[in-house]
Amino acid sequence: MIVYAPASQGSDGRALAIVHGLERALPGLHLKWTSSEKEDLIPLSNRDEWVVANGLNGRLPFLCNDDDNNLVTISGWENPNGLASDGTPHFELHADFRMEAFSPIDAANALEAISDGARALWGHATPFKAAVEIAEQTAPTLEGPPSPPKGLPALKSARDISSPELPHRLGWLNYWSAASARALGFPAPSRDAEWLSRARRTPADGWILRLTDAPLDLDQPDHLAALLRAYDRFPEIGRR
Repeated sequence: MIVYAPASQGSDGRALAIVHGLERALPGLHLKWTSSEKEDLIPLSNRDEWVVANGLNGRLPFLCNDDDNNLVTISGWENPNGLASDGTPHFELHADFRMEAFSPIDAANALEAISDGARALWGHATPFKAAVEIAEQTAPTLEGPPSPPKGLPALKSARDISSPELPHRLGWLNYWSAASARALGFPAPSRDAEWLSRARRTPADGWILRLTDAPLDLDQPDHLAALLRAYDRFPEIGRR
């Protein structure tokens, strides 16, 4: 799960909102540990105070639960590289967990919670294998331009994106802020019946759009077809 948001302006309260939101979204989750430089787990007796003290200047320090069978981690930092051609730095948030340990609804709730909490522009939650294949839509090959698998369209890099509100790619679960949805022309009731049946509004007036019922697996023809249809509907994504 990766979420992109405007850069922080000092202590803006987002770090705690993100942590509390993720704990509410994933049943039984308690993010009360961090790690040492030797990767030993360190319990946090005053977790919220620790997050506030260490979450200044656009970062969310590494947090996790203490469950080797169902590890959940989250961290965020200011990325000096821009999401668009203007090069403005942004806040980047990563959360990792085993999707099979939670329901698709739980995963959507988690993406909604951390995206709204971060005041994000856009983001996605995608199983690892599909995420790697989607990343190849942008990543250059040794021969030069991107060479996407499975007939996926090649996408442009951030320096060729005109606005930070425009998502760079699609994923299984997609978060679009109100500004991003407007930039994509979503929703358009006359042509978005399929996508509106898989979408919901968030409390911050964003959208969660799910491409497939089950976690995205591009080896399944119907999943690949859904992803291709979404790229056809939203050509602004990746500025193809």
